[in-house]
Amino acid sequence: MSNAMRTPAGAINVERYQGAVAEGRFRRLWNANAPGYLFLLPWLIGFFGLTLGPALISLYLSFTDFDMLQSPRWVGMANYVRIATADPKFSAAMHVTLTYVVFSVPFKLTFALLVAMALNRGLRGLSIYRAVFYLPSLLGGSVAIAVLWRQLFSSDGLVNAALSHFGIEGPSWISHPNYSIYTLVALSVWQFGSPMIIFLAGLRQIPQDMYEAASLDGASKFRQFYKITLPLLTPVIFFNAVVQTIDAFKAFTPAFIISGGTGGPINSTLFYTLYLYQEAFGNFRMGYASALAWILVVIIAIFTAFSFLTSRYWVHYDD
Repeated sequence: MSNAMRTPAGAINVERYQGAVAEGRFRRLWNANAPGYLFLLPWLIGFFGLTLGPALISLYLSFTDFDMLQSPRWVGMANYVRIATADPKFSAAMHVTLTYVVFSVPFKLTFALLVAMALNRGLRGLSIYRAVFYLPSLLGGSVAIAVLWRQLFSSDGLVNAALSHFGIEGPSWISHPNYSIYTLVALSVWQFGSPMIIFLAGLRQIPQDMYEAASLDGASKFRQFYKITLPLLTPVIFFNAVVQTIDAFKAFTPAFIISGGTGGPINSTLFYTLYLYQEAFGNFRMGYASALAWILVVIIAIFTAFSFLTSRYWVHYDD
């Protein structure tokens, strides 16, 4: 009888001991990691409060009819069905955005690589050149630069004034549907500073003795570029291509300022993000705009995944 009465007390003591051990382990871990968590706290608040939380809310709103004045009304897949079957402006926005991506990203990367190779020749005052060439990347996304660009390519702007000296009468570039998108492409290429800096850092990592050995073997400059520079620079090219493609899909400010928020003329500058903005804050179709936003997320994810899947065939690392 006494053994039966002692068994529960012993079990309670064991549980208390295990609980004390676990509590002591937790305290030791907390004391060791508390400073790190405190330093991470601002990022965690921003991630959950400004990124993950709004993203999940927008995912829910994409399945609703919400005009910001009344409570969201669940409509299921209706927004996505309408986008796929009954929205011609969605197709126009996708066409304009893809045109912008296809032209702006390759031209920007090519120009950035050429400038980086020129700066890699050991110029005096290299830091000044890097700062000057990087400046457009800092200013290019601003409203002021977009306004300046609109003035440059207007019918009586500086571009047409320069062409008039050669007897060429230029059109109003931003008002013509055949040319307006290419003025935005030119603005994107002008912001080549960020990939140029990364290309320059990659060029500095290529061993010079490889070029010396190639020169001794009689390789021309073009062959050295094709056989040495490009293969060893492919990781940097891959990184720049992915980053610039994502940025091109998200471009908004230049199209908004140059077209006055309309995407004109004739939807020729209707970027996807501009159309999303019009639906959300112009037509107050926040649920529909949320669906558009998630489609853009999926499109960017597909392009990024495709880039990573194909990178194994052309990106060279240590091998």
